[in-house]
This record gives sequence, structure tokens and C-alpha cells, in this order.
Amino acid sequence: MVEMITFVQGPIDANNYLLIDENSKDALLIDCSSPDDDYINEIKKLGVNLKKILLTHGHFDHILGCNRFADEFGCDIYVSADDLEQIAYAPQMTMVLGGVKIPEVTSVHNEVKDGDKFKIGDVELTAISTPGHTKGGMCYYTNDGRLFSGDTMFKRSVGRTDFMGGSLEQIKHSVIEKLFKLPDDTIVYCGHGPETTIGYEKKYNEII
Repeated sequence: MVEMITFVQGPIDANNYLLIDENSKDALLIDCSSPDDDYINEIKKLGVNLKKILLTHGHFDHILGCNRFADEFGCDIYVSADDLEQIAYAPQMTMVLGGVKIPEVTSVHNEVKDGDKFKIGDVELTAISTPGHTKGGMCYYTNDGRLFSGDTMFKRSVGRTDFMGGSLEQIKHSVIEKLFKLPDDTIVYCGHGPETTIGYEKKYNEII
């Protein structure tokens, strides 16, 4: 049995999803948005062995906790090679958007590619390359019918494409030709905001 806990973290309330194998207590985190002590301590209290962090993309609001988490848990952190430039740019992006400079994120050393698979308990996650919000946008689809969409797709909308590496045509292709091919009853856990389903988005998403 794999438990999922959602943490809403960071300056723009990003959803971080912790998957825990209840037998082994091994855990995997999707996105890591805050280095705050309270967040770290909440995960430590669960008594889990955090093995991996899978990043959906390299924007600052999804990676702010990476350095701290790598230090505290010794976990491996994965991102598409196409978003390494985004990660390097993160300190400048925070200055542009909020006037606050963050430390350089130096803890991401593992590349994830389209089709890569990750296992936590009896749940297998498959990486799906979904460029558009960023060049290296990545979603994760599980064998039990869940999709972690990052900022590629939200309820009734998609991620913005006016930042570095964004492309409206690419995000349309990613959503319509990749995500909308998944079963309608797939539950979509987004990078921000509420969950949705593929079937609902095929009817109501603004990209249609």
C-alpha cells in the first residue's frame, strides 16, 4: 500500500506530493518547494526514508527546497536535462518576479528522460516529457491511474508560456497529444490548485 500526502509549500503555494510505501517506509517526493524547518520536520516525523525527488520542471517555486532536502535526507534529485538552464536561472527569476535573491540550486545531479520509470512500493511512475511551460517539463503517470502534471496542466487551464523556454504550441501538443491520450478517469494532481481528471479537462480545459 502506498500512501500519498500533499504539502502546499513555498512562495506560490506549489503542491508537493509525498508517496510513501507503508511496508518499507521508503518515500518519493514530487517537487520540493520550500527549505523551511517546519516542512522538513513534518517529513521527519513520518519516519520515512526519502529516496528520490522527482522535479516536474525547473522553476524556482518547485525547487527551492532541493539543497536543504539533499542535505537532510541524502536523496537523489531528478530533472530533465532540458531544464538545467531553468535551475541555473532560478536566482535571477526570483529577483525579476519578487525582488528576492535565492541561493543557487546545486543539488540536482540526476537526469530524467521520457519513458523513465520509478518504483515506490507497488506503484510505478512513468515519466512523460511535456514541454511547453518549460523546455524540460515532465509529468509522471502511475500504474494505478494518477498523473502528476506539474505546471503543464491545471484544472481548466494550462501553465503559462511567456517565461524563458515556454511555448504555446508545445504545451498544446503536450496536453492534447500526450496527456489527453490517458484514460478519462485518470486523476490529475496539479502543480498548483485542486486535482482534476483527464476526462474533465478534455471537456473544459482552456486549451481546447
